[in-house]
Parts: sequence; structure tokens; C-alpha cells
Amino acid sequence: MIEHPAVTNVMYPGQEESPSFSIAQKQMKSPGGLISFEIKGGKQEAQHFMNHLRMIKIAVSLGDAETLIQHPATMTHAVVPEEERKRMGISESLIRLSIGLEAWEDIWEDIEQALER
Repeated sequence: MIEHPAVTNVMYPGQEESPSFSIAQKQMKSPGGLISFEIKGGKQEAQHFMNHLRMIKIAVSLGDAETLIQHPATMTHAVVPEEERKRMGISESLIRLSIGLEAWEDIWEDIEQALER
């Protein structure tokens, strides 16, 4: 999982600590390629991170053959009032990452270099 000082929380059903872990174990052969995580700070820091990715593309729709990323608070859930987003667990620092078919090392390298900025 992502372990970096700039990342404050990781949400992935494949983590034993995840509240969804037991359900994922029963319903899925694999926990899938969608990972959500929060960047330390808020909207500005999350967008700064995304803007420094070199390979990973910013997109509203996730689940393509290429790795895609989005900031739900300003993209898919931008029309949802802030208080409702908070109740849904969509913070200003939340990022959603959909892993594609690229080599995992390339994906990881892109994430690391953007987190270091």
C-alpha cells in the first residue's frame, strides 16, 4: 500500500484493516484495481499532486486499460454540496486511482515522483 508522509489515509478493500475487507473476501476473487487515498492538506495539495503526474492521466471516468486518476470533490462529485460530500466520505484531499495495464513499477514511480513535489 501507499506509505508516504504526504498520504494520510488509504482505502482499499484488499487491506485487512479495511472495513470492507471481509465483504471483499466473500464477494471477490481479487480486491480490484481501484484505490482511494487522501493527500496531506486539502484540495490544493491534492490537485498539485495530480498535476505533477507524468504518465497517469486525469479523467472523470475510471476503469480503462490505462491508469487514471481523479479528484472526486472537484470532478465527479463537484455538484454535491460540501456537507453531503463529507457525509459520503469525499474529502477535499481524496484521490481515486484506477490501475491500468502498465507495469506496476512505472505506475509506482509516477506516484512517488509526484508525491515528492
